[in-house]
Amino acid sequence: MEIILKEDIIGLGYKNDIVNVKSGYGRNYLIPFGKAVIASPSARKVLAENLRQQAGKLAALKAAAEEKAKVFEGVALEIAAKVSVTGQLYGSVGAAQVAEALAAKGIEVERKIITMGEAKRLGDYEATVHFHKEVEVKVPVKVVAENPEVLAKPVVEEKKPVAPAVEAEVEEEAAVEAEAPVVAEEEAPAEA
Repeated sequence: MEIILKEDIIGLGYKNDIVNVKSGYGRNYLIPFGKAVIASPSARKVLAENLRQQAGKLAALKAAAEEKAKVFEGVALEIAAKVSVTGQLYGSVGAAQVAEALAAKGIEVERKIITMGEAKRLGDYEATVHFHKEVEVKVPVKVVAENPEVLAKPVVEEKKPVAPAVEAEVEEEAAVEAEAPVVAEEEAPAEA
């Protein structure tokens, strides 16, 4: 089903875009909540006329978004998170933590315009800030250990004590299997 979006929906499209969605998603969520309308021929004509009349305003919005994007030049984030001995995070780092880190640097951004895959391990990631349909900024994010002393500890696997008689039996079975010749099984004649 084709619909015309009435507002920006990250991951689907931007305001005034014509997108194709499953009919259940459109009829049960987008249209009843006022986020979209069905893309009928008359709705398309209205959209075209509105876009023609708003061309100047849309250009101003894009220019404002480009100004906001200039603030992000050279910005790189480092987010500290608690980790386990293996480097796995307790929880994850996502858009909310990126928004908090940007706020700490004095850059106020709404969390809902930031997209980032869930970071569940230490390393380098990339967050995207969507200011406008044509203006997106990539922000490098480095996830570091909040508790690096945990990573310094070596992981030692404990070997469980095995009774000497059981250990000798296991070694003996392995030696017998290695010496045994491989015997091919004969195929049984097929019955008619």
